[in-house]
Amino acid sequence: MHLTFHGAARGVTGSRHLLEVNGTRILLDCGFFQGRREESNRRNREFGFDPATIDAVVLSHAHIDHSGALPSLVKHGFRGPVYATPATTDLAKIMLADSAHIQEKDAEMVLKYEGRRIEPIYTSEDARETEHHFKPVEYWRTLEIAHGVRIAFHEAGHMLGSSMVRLELSEEGKKRTLLFSGDYGRDSSPILRSPEHLEDADAVIVESTYGNRHHPREQDLTRDLESLVRRTYDRKGKIIVPAFAVGRTQHLTYALNVLAEAGRLPDLPIFVDSPLAKNATEIFRRHPECYNPETRRQMEREKDRDVLMFRRLHFTNSAEESKKINEIEGPAVIISASGMCESGRILHHLFHHGQSERNVVLFVGYQAQGTLGRRILEGQRRIKVHGREMDLRAEVLKMEGFSAHADRTGLESFITATRRTLRDVFVVHGEPEQSDAFAEWVKSQTGAKTTAPGLGMTIGL
Repeated sequence: MHLTFHGAARGVTGSRHLLEVNGTRILLDCGFFQGRREESNRRNREFGFDPATIDAVVLSHAHIDHSGALPSLVKHGFRGPVYATPATTDLAKIMLADSAHIQEKDAEMVLKYEGRRIEPIYTSEDARETEHHFKPVEYWRTLEIAHGVRIAFHEAGHMLGSSMVRLELSEEGKKRTLLFSGDYGRDSSPILRSPEHLEDADAVIVESTYGNRHHPREQDLTRDLESLVRRTYDRKGKIIVPAFAVGRTQHLTYALNVLAEAGRLPDLPIFVDSPLAKNATEIFRRHPECYNPETRRQMEREKDRDVLMFRRLHFTNSAEESKKINEIEGPAVIISASGMCESGRILHHLFHHGQSERNVVLFVGYQAQGTLGRRILEGQRRIKVHGREMDLRAEVLKMEGFSAHADRTGLESFITATRRTLRDVFVVHGEPEQSDAFAEWVKSQTGAKTTAPGLGMTIGL
């Protein structure tokens, strides 16, 4: 039994972990790397293994840094099944189609503004072909996917359909129980179920995005959001929010809905400028089995009111509708993808509204190293959007509390649940300062052999 770490090792994005058991090769996640353009392009075109040799993929959730390379895997010879929860399956299909569309459109924009031809890593046709490989598996159902490999999905609480994966492994009389955290969520999610705490795993792959940080309380977050909207409204400015279309957008609109229902928001329009976000919200409605009990009870009590939709909220579909937002005078909130400002409609809103001091660019999610979002957060004010340089004069803020990742306290709870049987821990999906700090805590508290593996490292189980 071996694990090789082909992504999200000493970094946050591009989750890909190759498990080899009894001659079977199983890929845990198959995500896109997000960072500096040249490095991202290179790493997303290279796997470090032959895709045709992979027998199956087990997908923890649909976010692009975990699922985004699946069409490329198929394009280069993968013919096996992709196991995921039903909600993850539904979300991944629309997200991969959107990813392909963005790549095709970005290629057009680069040609238009920079005069260079680039080939999309995969096309819409590749994304459609990938849909045929998905095999939905309900939460908590144990399924044998290969000789000596049994899997079960458990609630991770990170986004709709997200899961931890429990793998029971057997090879030549040797048995191991491997727990893959995927992205581990928070107990305080206003919509989704809380993550489970599983016991009796002897090996764990655990994320560490916030391995040495703590999130603010939900009530503090709501108060800060209200304050920001009001003061931006008073100066007749707009709030531009780069947000992941799935998960973060729904959390943010839910929080704005709560404030609006309580009469705590000024009267301003709120736009979600992302066809993907609209489609994802529809999928949210189709999977109430993923909601926490309180949200489900609220939906039952108020069947005529949608907790994900309210009067001031407007979804846009077409490019023409998106452009019209830029013509609106006065205050507004504009939520658009991508969350790290690497592609999509958010770039147009940055260009049109980022040059005014009245406006705010609000980050509500993690910004990976090398992305435009990270550079803006770190203070870069001369930026390039689709080949056009601009001065960013808007106020730049970040609200950590909208993160769907567990913080240090949540990750400690995840590890503590398994400490009785824990022998090996692999700390992934975190920048070195986060993963190293958390790995040190794990080792000191559990005595388990703890590694923060590097890219391409192979470790025996």
